[in-house]
Amino acid sequence: MLALLKNTVFLICLVLALVSVSISVSVMAFKATSTVARLGAEATATAIRHKKSIKNAVMKVKAKARLKRMMTMIPVAGLALGAYFEEQEYREWLDENPDGSRSDYVCKMSEITLEVLDEILLDFPKSIAPSESSLNSMIPKCP
Repeated sequence: MLALLKNTVFLICLVLALVSVSISVSVMAFKATSTVARLGAEATATAIRHKKSIKNAVMKVKAKARLKRMMTMIPVAGLALGAYFEEQEYREWLDENPDGSRSDYVCKMSEITLEVLDEILLDFPKSIAPSESSLNSMIPKCP
């Protein structure tokens, strides 16, 4: 009889231990799942927020470029504004490249302008597009 009681107590303790382990594992799994869901929602919200800010920044740059083009269309004021904008961009470039000189800036800008110009000229009809040799003659020679 004592052996039966001893076995019964052991089995009850074993069942209680298994139930408590099962409950604690379920709780940990629920916590992990809720954490993953929360982090996923935060990542999505952050991506949307950054996407909007990037889109706004691109729109501002486009608007600024459009405004510059519009202002440079006015002959006298356009020349003054064009020189002012170019000087501003040079100073911004100089902040990023403190060891640079005006000739370095001109070379870098002409290189970038040539790349953009190639893309723009692809859309032009061949009859009005300038020849490549005339474009190359206008570009400063850089080391």
